[in-house]
Amino acid sequence: MKFTASQIAGILEGEVEGNPEVAVDKLAKIEEGETGSLTFLANPKYTPYIYSTAASITLVNKDFVPEQDISTTLIKVDDAYESFSKLLEYYDQVKNNQTGLENPVYVSESAAYGEDFYLGAFSYLGNNVKIGNGVKIYPNVYIGDNVNIADNVLIFAGAKIYSDTIIGKGCVIHSGAIIGADGFGFAPNSNGQYSKVPQIGNVILEENVDVGAGTTIDRATLGSTILRNGVKLDNQIQIAHNVEIGEHTAIAAQTGIAGSTKIGKNCLIGGQVGIVGHITIGDRVRIQAQSGIGRNVKDDEILQGSPALNYGDYNKSYVHFKNLPKLVNRINDIEKRRDDK
Repeated sequence: MKFTASQIAGILEGEVEGNPEVAVDKLAKIEEGETGSLTFLANPKYTPYIYSTAASITLVNKDFVPEQDISTTLIKVDDAYESFSKLLEYYDQVKNNQTGLENPVYVSESAAYGEDFYLGAFSYLGNNVKIGNGVKIYPNVYIGDNVNIADNVLIFAGAKIYSDTIIGKGCVIHSGAIIGADGFGFAPNSNGQYSKVPQIGNVILEENVDVGAGTTIDRATLGSTILRNGVKLDNQIQIAHNVEIGEHTAIAAQTGIAGSTKIGKNCLIGGQVGIVGHITIGDRVRIQAQSGIGRNVKDDEILQGSPALNYGDYNKSYVHFKNLPKLVNRINDIEKRRDDK
């Protein structure tokens, strides 16, 4: 799909300098721009590229004044980076604006869906599934019984949504994600074996939650595993049964959170973090990558290490960690000289 400079300026409330009818059908970085592409200039260190880029259209801030001749058509906006992000969002909406049911699919007679619904081939909708308006479900998606999906949810190919899951407005679930699988519930018995504890709860995603590819979120043993509004999960994360994650917390890839742990709002958790079960992590906590959390954490703490220490204490201690071989050699040398006396 092609857009002209004048159409893009209309979307972004910008001003065109150059040819208003030049058209683009792709996006590019400014240093890699080519004919038919749109790019942007927001970071001053990339300014030299605007004089050599072959991009047909470039978004710039309104205060940008060329110091040399340029061939690209400019669209001047208040904030080029923000406008480019807005354009990406608009492009994504247009790209994903499919509707209708492909063939073959299975839709239970008791399932219901709203307007502007898209269901990709080889997908499955179970009994009593309720789906709102503007929902897009791509091929090979499984939706189990009694799942409730609100408006404008996007579920990419191959995701699996187990029974009784509730998904709020504007959520995005990427390929390979599994939501609502059984939690890791087993009890040892007198024979030295493990008996399965039935997992009869569900998963609730509130509004605007993003779930990355290959991420798994387990259903609760009783009650609900809950991700509050605006939670953002990267790829390949494990969320165990009965975990609760507060509003607008973001978690990077390969993090694992054990059962019944409560995480506050506006936290940032780095990649490959391990968090034990049955603890509480406060609001606005920052956890550095590869840290291990085995205790309750207060609001606003910054942690690093395994087991995790206060971030400042860890950095001070690390100076000594890396010098331990030298310190050991010094101690051995002192002891040797003492023994020789």
